[in-house]
Amino acid sequence: MLSVLVANPKGGCGKSTLATNLAAAFANGGIKTAIADVDKQKSSLTWLKRRPQSAPKIGGLNWLKDEGGSIKGLQRLVIDVGAGITKPNVDTLLKAADLIVVPVLPSVFDESTTGAFLKKLDTLKPIRKGRKPVAIVGNRMRSNTRAAARLDSFLEDVGHPVITRLSDRSAYNEMASQGLSIFDRQKAYSDLITADWVPLIRFIESQS
Repeated sequence: MLSVLVANPKGGCGKSTLATNLAAAFANGGIKTAIADVDKQKSSLTWLKRRPQSAPKIGGLNWLKDEGGSIKGLQRLVIDVGAGITKPNVDTLLKAADLIVVPVLPSVFDESTTGAFLKKLDTLKPIRKGRKPVAIVGNRMRSNTRAAARLDSFLEDVGHPVITRLSDRSAYNEMASQGLSIFDRQKAYSDLITADWVPLIRFIESQS
């Protein structure tokens, strides 16, 4: 089983959007997948409750109640961590993960919090020794804006690979309200959006 930890202590940076869409990408590829929700708001589990039965199945685990719980035969696990994650929590969750994905928004506040979080991650032995890679994802990017340019400058200096930049699209919220993802849409309609995700999915699969 390959486990992906999606984390950033900054709230509102798109962790649950990233986690649910990643899980849906795996499920649409015929891979047995689950989301472990470690967020008091239970955003991912709420999304799963809305998910129609006709969509590729994704399991749900409430790790606030049963951390480390699993599902038999699972091939991919996406761990969605709430805001305000502390170093002891990261230490524990990192043991269950093969890699960590850190989303960051084009905001000076997000950049500051993310920068501090990455410095803390770099002190952890599995990351410092290169055994568990950290992937950075620029989220809700709008081209040709000052905020995007500033984030690009920030991302160049974080010390970890910037795997992709996800465009700011209303489709994410539209699909989430139905328990769906961009990967559940008709292919011709979603190709342009899902193209942003290809580098991230390839990076994750390269760790398996």
